[in-house]
Amino acid sequence: MDTTGIPHPPRRVPFLGDVFGVNPRTPVQDTVRLGRALGPVFTRKVFGTEIVFVSDPALVAELNDETKFGKHVALGVANLRAIAGDGLFTAHDYEPNWQLAHDILQPAFTLEAMRGYHSIMVEVAAELTRSWDAAVEGGDAVDVAADMTKLTLETIGRTGFGYRFGSFERERPHPFVVAMTRALRYAQVQSVKLPFVRRLIGGTAAANKADIATMNELVDEVISARRPGEGEDLLARMLAGPHPVTGQRLDPVNIRNQVITFIVAGHETTSGALSFALYYLTRNPDALAKARAEVDAMWGGQRDPEPTFAEVTKLRYVRRVLDEALRLWPTAPGYLRGAREDVVLGGRYPMRAGDQALVMLPLLHRDPGVWGPDPDAFDPDRFGPGEAKKRPAHAYKPFGTGERACIGRQFAIHEAVLALGLVLYRYEFVPEPDYELRIAESLTLKTDGFRLGLRPRAERAAEFVSESAHRGGA
Repeated sequence: MDTTGIPHPPRRVPFLGDVFGVNPRTPVQDTVRLGRALGPVFTRKVFGTEIVFVSDPALVAELNDETKFGKHVALGVANLRAIAGDGLFTAHDYEPNWQLAHDILQPAFTLEAMRGYHSIMVEVAAELTRSWDAAVEGGDAVDVAADMTKLTLETIGRTGFGYRFGSFERERPHPFVVAMTRALRYAQVQSVKLPFVRRLIGGTAAANKADIATMNELVDEVISARRPGEGEDLLARMLAGPHPVTGQRLDPVNIRNQVITFIVAGHETTSGALSFALYYLTRNPDALAKARAEVDAMWGGQRDPEPTFAEVTKLRYVRRVLDEALRLWPTAPGYLRGAREDVVLGGRYPMRAGDQALVMLPLLHRDPGVWGPDPDAFDPDRFGPGEAKKRPAHAYKPFGTGERACIGRQFAIHEAVLALGLVLYRYEFVPEPDYELRIAESLTLKTDGFRLGLRPRAERAAEFVSESAHRGGA
């Protein structure tokens, strides 16, 4: 892309590029800060690699035009290929397994399929609340991001592959989770050109190879344990489901890649969204009161509600809370688009076929021309009835765009609304008074160090004491 005239950070250094003001641990937050100073189109160059960042809604709409642009696998996503190969998220458009897997797995995310996952989601959410009940009894604060990670990991493990990680029973994370966390950190820093920085933050190549082997071994065990024709989950579809037109099947290596893709992508982003939603609710009493009023109207009078599928879909304000949290901090914070042909973006920026631009979602989602004069404010009513029609169609893209958008979007939304609704119904939240939002970056975004004290809600306090006494005497 011709970057002549496009702003870049000050103090660009020959050969090194724009190395000042960006921490390898916080590249997204630093890029947001740069974007606010430089405008809706800017560049960064590091060691000869130049990235064009775009957050102007009109230009993003052009980049999302599937006839002219497609998904571009580079930077952090390309680094993930060592973990997930040609899985749905990391495959290039030209790789045949992407379309094959997409077509085979699409029926797994229909409304009917979603209904089938609901009971497992309720089961795992109950494990979360039992864990938080124990924290109430012990007077302990909970690590929100860590517990939401347990919730979402268990949900995708059981619904997708019939595998229990045992997250709420373990004192330490499952070995797969330990290996995955390190592998994601390693992938994140591979774009850093200085080897000593990569080793300091991400570890060594040998350790990363061992972590990937640990992940592969577990997934291979899960696959080999599945009997032919057993189950109706994602794994069953991958093992037995032919392409609806060609009859072609996925090969064993790609099945492994898809399983790892769903485990990683299926829990990392959702857990982050839940942690941000709870953070913003604890800082916005009016929104918290509205959300509580909605869940009370739905389940009021029930000691331990077991939400039906239809009830979760009716928690519309809770859904708005989630949408607004994803607006402010989309947990997958950007996506790359590559030109399919020579184009002039916005009539100003010549791009040759293969040139790329990165859509920076935290900036797009804060454009004051779309979101008003205070785009940093948390306001779920931005997603009230009819509000979406007032905005440009491409101004809000937390799940990506086009044919490569997140296939599990509705799965993630249903899981998150269910969990958020239940904890709102059950607990009063006591945030640490001095905590200010910190964000952990590891290719996705989560709250860092956000802990909550918990109390049973006033109308349920007597019931909770009775339940605790009963458990103590059992």
